[in-house]
Order: sequence, then C-alpha cells, then structure tokens
Amino acid sequence: MRKETNNPKKIALQFIVLMGIVSLFGDITYEGARSITGPYLALLGAGAGIVGLVAGIGEFIGYALRLVSGYISDRTKAYWPMTIIGYGLIISIPLLASADVWPVAALLIVLERIGKGIRTPARDTILSYATKEVGRGTGFGIHEALDQVGAVIGPLVFSAVFLMGAGYRKGFNILWIPALLCLAVLLLARKRIPSPVRLEAPGPVSQGDIRDKERFPKAFWSYSLFSFLSVAGFASFQLISYHFKVQGVISDSQIPIFYAIAMGVDALVALIIGKTYDRVGLISLVAIPILTIPIPLFAFSHSFGLALTGVILWGAVMGTHETIMRAAIADLIPLGRRGLAYGIFNTIYGGAWFLGCTVMGFLYDLSVNYLTIFVASMEVLSIPLLFLLKK
Repeated sequence: MRKETNNPKKIALQFIVLMGIVSLFGDITYEGARSITGPYLALLGAGAGIVGLVAGIGEFIGYALRLVSGYISDRTKAYWPMTIIGYGLIISIPLLASADVWPVAALLIVLERIGKGIRTPARDTILSYATKEVGRGTGFGIHEALDQVGAVIGPLVFSAVFLMGAGYRKGFNILWIPALLCLAVLLLARKRIPSPVRLEAPGPVSQGDIRDKERFPKAFWSYSLFSFLSVAGFASFQLISYHFKVQGVISDSQIPIFYAIAMGVDALVALIIGKTYDRVGLISLVAIPILTIPIPLFAFSHSFGLALTGVILWGAVMGTHETIMRAAIADLIPLGRRGLAYGIFNTIYGGAWFLGCTVMGFLYDLSVNYLTIFVASMEVLSIPLLFLLKK
C-alpha cells in the first residue's frame, strides 16, 4: 500500500494497463464471437428480424442490468466481486460450440451480455479511480486501446479458422483459451490492487455538495438523452455482417477481418479522442453524429470498397462511444455515486441499442433506404442536445 501512497500516478497507470489486459483477453473471446454471430445465427436458421431482435435484446438486458448492478456496487462497495462474477459469465461464448439451433445460441449470446451488464458499472468505477491520476480521457483511452487489441485478435481467430477449412464450432472451442486467461489476469489485478478507491482521494465537501449528492446534475440527463438518440441511430455490426453474408458482399472468412479492421480503428481513435476530450471536453462528442450518419450509405451497399469504408467509420464511432462516454460520467458525477450513475447511463444506452437494433433489423427487411432515413433522423435530433449540454 505504500507504493500507492508514494507514487499514485505510476500505480494508477500500471493498474489501468493490467485491467486493459483483462479486457484484451475478454475481447478476444466475445468480440471474436460478435464478429460472426450474425452469420452464425443465419446458418442456424434465423432471419434478419431475429438477428436484429437478438442483438437488441442482448444489449438491452445487458445495459438495463447495469442499473441494478451499479446500485448494488455503490451500496455494498463490492466492486471487485461484481466485476469477477460478470467476467465469469464470459464462458458462455465458447459454449456456443454446442448450440445446434438458433434459440440456444441466442440464449448464450444474451447470457454473455448479462455478464457484461453485471461487471461494467463496477469495473468502470474501479477504473475511474485510477483515471483521476492520469486524466479521464487518457486513462479510459489507454484501457479502450488495449481492449480493442483483443477485439482485433478475436475476429482474426475466426478468419484463420475459416481459412484452414474448419467451421464455427472449432472457432468457439478455441475461445476457451482467452476466456480462462481473462479470468486469471483479473484475479491477479484484484490481488495487486485490492482497494483502487485509494487512488482517488475525495476533495473537500461543501454544504452544496451535501445537498446535491442525492440528485444528479442536469448536465447528466442532457448528456444521457444525447447519448440515447445518437446510439439509437448506430447500426449493430451483427446486422451489418448479416447484410454482408446474405448479399454476398464479402466471404465468410472476410467478415471477421472487416470486424478486426473496425476494432483496430476503434483502438486508434480511442487514444486520439481521449486526449482530445481532456483538452476540449464534451464538445468532442460532436464526432459521433457526424461520423454515424454516412455509415448505412456505405455499410449496406453492395460494393467491397464502400462496405470497408462503412466498417472503418463504424469503428471510429465505437471508439468514441467507449472512451468519451465513460470518461464523461466520471467527471459529471461525484465519487460516492458513480456506480449508480454508470448503471443509469448504461441502462439508457442499452435502451437505445434495443430500439435501434430492433427497428433497423425490421427496416432492413423492408428497405435499406428506410434504415438510412431512421439513422439520419436520430443523429440530427441529437445534435441540438449536444450544444445545449455545452452551454
């Protein structure tokens, strides 16, 4: 504990990197799977509407659960146990190898999202303590970049499996390795830093702070509404990859490679946007609607080059989501209520995913033009809220 006291910045950075490695192995597991769950569900007999519905339900439950898990984390201060339990459910991904029908696969996909819902508020609260020392945007940017290294490797595992002539089940069985490594490194992080809260010392408390601690600031709700609209217009990769398969835009082995490219862009953007956020603040969020609007025009085309452009834009938006959106909560909310704030925000975020994924899945069956109009409408509506938030 002396090291934490004498050199908190160094300890904080080491801890962020260690948790980033946890996420790296976690992402090899579940992002590897997410790169091909759309085609896999199609192979098991699911249609576009079902793919969109499964993605939407999984995201909604995973995010809505964060409200409960965030509240429990703050009330009990059991941040580590919640994080460990949540990561434990990642084993549902390699179990997809045993799924013979799409409802079983859908259940396992949703179960992994439940695990993410349990762990995320607690894990992000733990990280928020450490990012205080190195800069919110920078700290979450480093974590996201390491996270996305795993998100690049995971899809490439499936590409390698397909290129070797093996199938989906072989790929899922290989994912037992990173899943178990993820849990091992997490336990090491817990042993190294059993009390991360010590990395962020609370500041002086005023009477205004005492009155305000029972409610969240108005900026938090404006920020949440902006996020809801902008995320609702963000197409899931499951639906994009479904389009790639059923329209024959690219081969099965190329789909996870495209996802890996998106994750690589995500990692690069995370570092850039994290630094930008530390310099200019929330106005950096304007990148989200600007980059999201053209995605369906490219991603749902029948051209290889345009599809690749859409995937690159998708990765850039995802990197912005994962970095700034987490960093901003830590700056908007005081230390003692941060777990609940992450839970509330992520529930709103998940509701947006559910709405967007479900609506876009059914709109896709009607016409890609309708899907494009929906995306543009959500993003345009979000922009005034961003400037209201800045004000």
